[in-house]
Amino acid sequence: MRYGTLGDYRFSDTNEAASDIRGSKVYGPGDQKLGEIDDVVFDEATGAIIFVVVDTGGWLSGKRFVVPADAIRPSVQHENDFRVDLTKSQIEKFPPYDHAALTSAEQWADYQRRYRAKWVEDPVMHRRATDRKVTPTTMQQPGAGSGTGPAPDADTAELDAETGVTPVHPQMRIDVDPAGPSTRWTTFEDTLRRRREEVLETSIENAKRASGEKSFKERKAS
Repeated sequence: MRYGTLGDYRFSDTNEAASDIRGSKVYGPGDQKLGEIDDVVFDEATGAIIFVVVDTGGWLSGKRFVVPADAIRPSVQHENDFRVDLTKSQIEKFPPYDHAALTSAEQWADYQRRYRAKWVEDPVMHRRATDRKVTPTTMQQPGAGSGTGPAPDADTAELDAETGVTPVHPQMRIDVDPAGPSTRWTTFEDTLRRRREEVLETSIENAKRASGEKSFKERKAS
């Protein structure tokens, strides 16, 4: 599997540009602003978003960090923005995000391994000694049509009582306006799926220019 990013690519269509989630703010617990969405990492074969790249604006030494797409949820307090159940102290433990790692399948696989290990270790994604996911399921994702988190089952409630672990995702109802961030997310991802080949072609051309190699059109013109 190969991954790509939008980079400097901009959608030319006005409606598509309006759905672009880049620039949206991301908030953590307690409505603490963590940064803004700067880019996304997507599956080149399908256009599905794998990670969201968040620019912290400087409070993080590495400046940017990534969040799995299935951990991003609509913000209730802020229209068109998002939230994630991560504190700054948890984020600081992640390995620094390195865009260059995407150019190597081996390096990116190693980065993902080290990154996800921190989710298990903290714990964020899974509780220790269990395979129960704390991140929302596919049906709970932005645009999946469900604004209500599942009620805790008996096993999960018992586990929390025994370990004293507070669930990362509080069980609460999220009333999301149909025209709000949920729709924006799915519209953006659908746009990315349609435009992925164009995005990838643009990325290749930009890389060639950066390395001093002329593009096909430039070679033809000369």
